[in-house]
Amino acid sequence: MENYTMEGRTYRYYGQEAPLYPFGYGLSYTTFRYRDLVLSPPVLPICANLSVSVVLENTGLWDSEEVVQLYLRWEQSSVPVPRWQLVAFRRVAVLAGREAKLSFQVLAEQRAVWVQDWRLESGTFTLFAGGQQPGQKTQAPSEVLSARFSVTGTARPLRRC
Repeated sequence: MENYTMEGRTYRYYGQEAPLYPFGYGLSYTTFRYRDLVLSPPVLPICANLSVSVVLENTGLWDSEEVVQLYLRWEQSSVPVPRWQLVAFRRVAVLAGREAKLSFQVLAEQRAVWVQDWRLESGTFTLFAGGQQPGQKTQAPSEVLSARFSVTGTARPLRRC
């Protein structure tokens, strides 16, 4: 095998065509609402980690669980990257009518791209938080919140952080 590109061979590189059953696909016994997505800091140095918090509210009549998913999108990269990449997820039980504030860390290494070595690049990124992939079309109502953050500094190999 001489062609090691992943384009068209895995869900992360399908291009504009979405997979039939994306990660997190399914129905719930209740409804959830996402709000208050906060990224801290909104501008971070190239080797820094990103802190993320989001509030998940069970707006339905039943106690239930939700799989909260965080996806990262590179707005510009020097090499081909996935349309978005899963960087964190957590199954959370929330009682009917209650809410939970969740905290996550997106590590610098999760922003690394492969350029003969793992490398960190500066630029603008979008982080998505919700019960499904961004842009997923399902029968079940679910929201996906998004927020942008910037990374500053000179590109460098990940091992130099």
